[in-house]
Parts: sequence; structure tokens; C-alpha cells
Amino acid sequence: MRSGLVLPLLALAGCAASAAGGHSDAAELADALKGRTAGAPQRCINASSLEAPRIIGETLVYRQGGRLFVTRAEGGCPSLGGDPLLITEIYGGNLCRNDRFRTVPRGASIPGPYCRFGDFVPYSRAR
Repeated sequence: MRSGLVLPLLALAGCAASAAGGHSDAAELADALKGRTAGAPQRCINASSLEAPRIIGETLVYRQGGRLFVTRAEGGCPSLGGDPLLITEIYGGNLCRNDRFRTVPRGASIPGPYCRFGDFVPYSRAR
């Protein structure tokens, strides 16, 4: 019975810690997307010119030239926390919804569980 209480308490402690830090994930994402307008979600994006993603909470932000693509893991991905390294499995030249990725904590060698990408929402600067 006690073990059932530990995880919710740890989650609450993590939320309190991030709120106490003054810069929540939502605020960081809003800052990254400031001055940009969302386009229609895309199933796939060209992977050849993508920069490494910026991980903000459970959100991945890819840069491709002047455009940002925002995606979240389908069903969540608990291993995105703690500034991990991302291992992406790309088939062909595109990164698509439901393609798999894993994370590895920095300084470790054992990857976490598989997660799947959601749709990619493009954000461009307003003209």
C-alpha cells in the first residue's frame, strides 16, 4: 500500500520543485515559440536538415532552418526528464509520427524504453 503512494508524492515534489524554480516547462516552451505562428500538424518531416531537438518537459522542439517543429510523445514518455540524450530510429529520409525513439541518461549507457513521436506542428515567424 505504501509503494502506491510513493510515485504520486514524488511527482508532486517534482512539480513543486519546477514551480519553485520560477521557470516552468510551459513558460520555457512559450518563450521558445514566441513570435511564431502554428501551422497544420504534419505526419512526417524531412530529417536531413534537422538540428538536434531541444527537450522541454515532454515536448521535443526541432529546428529546420528558420522553422520549428514541435512534437510530443504519443502516450507520454517518462524517460524524457532529466536532460537525456535522444536516440532516434529513422527509416528513409523522414521523421514520422509513430517512429520510435529512446533516451539515455547522460553518463549512462543503458537506454530507456521506446517512445513514439506524435504529429509535428510547424511554427514559423509571422510575416
